[in-house]
Amino acid sequence: MPRSFTPKVVTGNALVEGDVIYLAADDSWTRELAGAEVLTDEAHAQVRLLEAERRQSEIVGAYLADVTPRPGGAKPTHFREAFRATGPSNYRHGKQAQGQAPEL
Repeated sequence: MPRSFTPKVVTGNALVEGDVIYLAADDSWTRELAGAEVLTDEAHAQVRLLEAERRQSEIVGAYLADVTPRPGGAKPTHFREAFRATGPSNYRHGKQAQGQAPEL
């Protein structure tokens, strides 16, 4: 029996700044997980990933990350994604200082 598909978002890092970015439904990049397009169909998720990988002048390391859909935006299902969403870990600034770190 095939396993059910876990909802995902397309993520990677901005080519120039290195920030974590997410693909939004309007094909723009957002630095907020809440603005990411939540993909609930496996075939559509693969297509969106391929589209993101072709945008090599904007993003590096594109991949699909598991999320849990919820009102107000997606929630990461894995510690790694929650950690990435908080920004750099070498000192408290940016999203960490603003209290925008997503919960697990």
